[in-house]
Amino acid sequence: MKSLRNTLAVLAGACLTAWGGAAVAAPTCFNLDTGNNAVDGYTSPYVQVCYPLTSSTTADFTFTSLTQTTSGTSYIYVMLDGSSADLNVNATSFSVGTVTGSQAGMTGFTAPIFTVENPPGTSNVNGFGAFNLVIDNFDSFSHAVDGISFTVTNTVGTWASAAAVLTANSNGAIAAAHIGVTTSPANAANSAIVTGYAAGSGGTTPPQETVPEPATLSLIALGLLGLGAGIRHRQG
Repeated sequence: MKSLRNTLAVLAGACLTAWGGAAVAAPTCFNLDTGNNAVDGYTSPYVQVCYPLTSSTTADFTFTSLTQTTSGTSYIYVMLDGSSADLNVNATSFSVGTVTGSQAGMTGFTAPIFTVENPPGTSNVNGFGAFNLVIDNFDSFSHAVDGISFTVTNTVGTWASAAAVLTANSNGAIAAAHIGVTTSPANAANSAIVTGYAAGSGGTTPPQETVPEPATLSLIALGLLGLGAGIRHRQG
């Protein structure tokens, strides 16, 4: 029983440390909610972009397709083709890690083939301006994805906060994506109803995943300490 009390005390201490010390940073998220003429008839937002700043020089980005209902029909906005995922990074020099794609819940699709455009900043993303980081997928709806993830590393400086990682381009956008509108769940046999582009200028939205709040951690700690005290009382 002494060993159990010690274990409970350690767990409680860990919770209180997480509460009183540095909190686990939730990812910064924003939506791509402005569509071009091809897609603006469908309910926005179209894609959510989330990234935690994992160090002063690295940020892990994930673009996630959103599903919305328009006129009673559920549509998913998959990402495809050239300019699949685009950012305007606030750094004069940066590197991009391995790009991975998700096709969760999608039927009949072929694995994506990603390339990072080089030199960067040379592609104008359909009226939303030039971005200095442009990721292309293979030129086919059959390679579409519902998620794109990669790490960006600042190779010449540091970012003081997540808000400093991206900056607006000449059109006021910080990110964009090339999307295909298709009925949900996505099936390659259905093809895309229309394809177009969506962009976002920032602002925060609720992240896909949340971390325990300090109040929750404190309640857990108090519960563990109370359980340990009860064990001691019964033994006495």
